[in-house]
Amino acid sequence: MARFQVIRVKVSCIAVLALAHFTYLVLGATIFQILEREAESNNRNHFQLEKLNFLANYTCLDRSALEKFVQVILDAWEKGVNPSGNSTNPTNWDFSSSFFFAGTVVTTIGYGNLSPSTVSGQVFCVFYALCGIPLNLAFLKQLGKCLTIHLGRLEKGVVSAVPHKQTVEALAVSLFVITGSVLFLIIPPLLFSLVEGWTFGEGFYFSFITLSTIGFGDYVVGSDPSKEYISLYRSLAGVWIIFALAWLSLILNMGTKLIEHVVVLTHPDLKKQQEEEDV
Repeated sequence: MARFQVIRVKVSCIAVLALAHFTYLVLGATIFQILEREAESNNRNHFQLEKLNFLANYTCLDRSALEKFVQVILDAWEKGVNPSGNSTNPTNWDFSSSFFFAGTVVTTIGYGNLSPSTVSGQVFCVFYALCGIPLNLAFLKQLGKCLTIHLGRLEKGVVSAVPHKQTVEALAVSLFVITGSVLFLIIPPLLFSLVEGWTFGEGFYFSFITLSTIGFGDYVVGSDPSKEYISLYRSLAGVWIIFALAWLSLILNMGTKLIEHVVVLTHPDLKKQQEEEDV
């Protein structure tokens, strides 16, 4: 009977989380639709108007020829070739860029602006990811443990000055979050703003989208053909991604534990079960 109650509580928790998850998705979809749909429509109409103006100015071209040229541009972009500029544009496959791409593969970011175009490159990418993703996860796990150890030492150091354990934990976590935010989410966007010409908001957006491994690819460092970057620029960005991922993973884990704690508090039977398991 007790086991049946535990199973019922677990199913109830799953149902609550599933409902919350689905509701969150519906809310997000609604807000994104409200914010982006009109802008997309305006951009589409503007593009169609520009095509009509282009055909009016260059009467030697017809619509089908223009559509073929647009398709050539799209194909070039999908293969990682920036259609602006000329053939002297910097390569996407120098060592620094290749190192950055390798980092996006093993971290599963995958911006989508660059991918292997040869069969041999695609096959290698598959096996490289199969081995690299577990290696990256193992490294991030160990790095996270190292950060957790330092966080624990920080708590112990503060305990000697502040006897209240809960206050110490709150202070330690706050310091950890603030320090990491400055190092990984404040300073890098400022540097990206200087180098890439982005606003701070765009740099911050790129940083979070990258570190959360969402990786839309609308903003990517070192991809502007009109700029000259130092050779190690993208490699340094790759190193930043690795260490910042470990920090953000801990923050997200804290958020996950907080949600689970709230669920446990709202289900007394589950809380009692966890206390018995801890004993």
